[in-house]
Amino acid sequence: MTLTGEKADILRMFADQRKNFLYTVRGITDEQARQRTTVSELTLGGLLNHVVSNERGWMKVIADMDENAEFDLSRMGTEYVMGPDQTVEGLIAEYARVAEATETAVADMDLDIQVPLPTAPWAPERAWQSARFTLLHILREIAQHAGHADIIRESLDGGNTTAAMAAEAGMQFD
Repeated sequence: MTLTGEKADILRMFADQRKNFLYTVRGITDEQARQRTTVSELTLGGLLNHVVSNERGWMKVIADMDENAEFDLSRMGTEYVMGPDQTVEGLIAEYARVAEATETAVADMDLDIQVPLPTAPWAPERAWQSARFTLLHILREIAQHAGHADIIRESLDGGNTTAAMAAEAGMQFD
C-alpha cells in the first residue's frame, strides 16, 4: 500500500528525523557510545536507547488505548542509559524494527482517535490527546535528542551531522 497525504508526510518526517539521529551514532564503538563528553549525564548510547524505547512506548500507548494505564516509573533509571548488554549495533537494529512497526501502525491509524495517556506523579489526572498529536510528540523527541546527540558527538570526536550529510551527498562542507 502506498500512502499519500498526511500519513505519508508524517512517516516521511519520521524517516528524516531517524536518519538525522542515526548520523550521530554512525561509526562509533560501544565504548564511545557510553562516554560522557559534556557536563550532562547524557551519552550517545543513552540517547539511542531513549529514542528507541520512547517511540516503542508511545506507539504501545496508542495501540493499547488503556484507560487505566500508569507511567512505569521503574524505567526512569534506565531510560537514558545504554545497558551493559546493549550494543550500538543492537540498538540500531531494534530501532529499525520499531520504525517498521510504527510505519505499519500509522498506515491503518485513525489520526483523530483520542488516546488515553498514562497517569504519572506529574500528571495524576487522565488526559486524552489525538493519535496525531502523540505521533508529533514522538517526532519532537527524536528531533530534540538528535540535537543533543550532535553536540555529544562533536565533543566526542569532532563528528558533525551536517558535514556527514554533505559528504554523503558528495558535497564539501566547511
